[in-house]
Amino acid sequence: MKHSLLNWRQTKYYKSAQEVSVSHTLVTLPGNTILGKNVCLFPWLASHFGPVPLGEDDLKKAASERLSTLHLDVTQIDSINKAAAFIKVKVGEKGLWSVVNNAGISVPSAPCDWLNIEDYKSMLDVNLNGVIAVTLSVLPLIKKARGRVVNMASVFGRISAFGGPYCISKYGVEAFNDSLRRNMAPFGVKVLCIEPGFFRTSVTDIDILGGNLQKLWNLLPQETKEEYGSDYMDKVYVMLKDDFAKMPDGDLMKVVSCMEHSIAAVHPRTRYSPGWDAKFFWLPMSYMPTCIADYFLSKNLIKPAKSVY
Repeated sequence: MKHSLLNWRQTKYYKSAQEVSVSHTLVTLPGNTILGKNVCLFPWLASHFGPVPLGEDDLKKAASERLSTLHLDVTQIDSINKAAAFIKVKVGEKGLWSVVNNAGISVPSAPCDWLNIEDYKSMLDVNLNGVIAVTLSVLPLIKKARGRVVNMASVFGRISAFGGPYCISKYGVEAFNDSLRRNMAPFGVKVLCIEPGFFRTSVTDIDILGGNLQKLWNLLPQETKEEYGSDYMDKVYVMLKDDFAKMPDGDLMKVVSCMEHSIAAVHPRTRYSPGWDAKFFWLPMSYMPTCIADYFLSKNLIKPAKSVY
């Protein structure tokens, strides 16, 4: 039995370590984040989401001369079509080996009753509709290469831990990923999903999150402010600085390694869960009965002044 288990582990490691020869990869980046800079050390095409090409020079300096960059707004179909046409010329008859959908934003995030439908639309346009639009625009090229689609989801595509559109957008990415994986399997295309826990990026930046919450608080009607209490935002800032700031993992190479493996491995995994919090808290919590998950996720939340429990 021990010998069989050892053989199984050796075989699994060997299959996991095998790599293919990668030609062209498209990575969509969320601006000048550290994660974006790290992941572009190995691909050959990189697109930047945002109005200004932040960090583009740094990317070119850090990467090989085979790196090409283009500016892409994932919320604009004309921009996506222009990028797809550029890529088609660049890759030629070989097709595009892979696309890594990594562009994303985390604000606005707040209790649901602080938001309006436009707040939801603005994030869904980037985090979900942008993923779908970019993927579909280059899918014929990926089918030609029998390549890969890698979608950056989140543990919050498995469990909704807070209000606002972020978790909704990541649930949508998970659903798109699953349906696309099954649809593309007959064509030899592999569709992979990465579900990171908390990592130190712009998505978890407490200054950005705190500023977003303060802006939304200032727009609330007085009635809603009274429901939450005049000191609610003070408690939020204490929680962000004392508790939340300690949670993100600073080792982004855990995520980058998953991206690299999903692109280059002969036998990539269907799902990757970088981060100890993802493996040992968030994903197990997603399998718990609803009442248990609600208890653990609610017990440390800041309660509104007019809470009934």
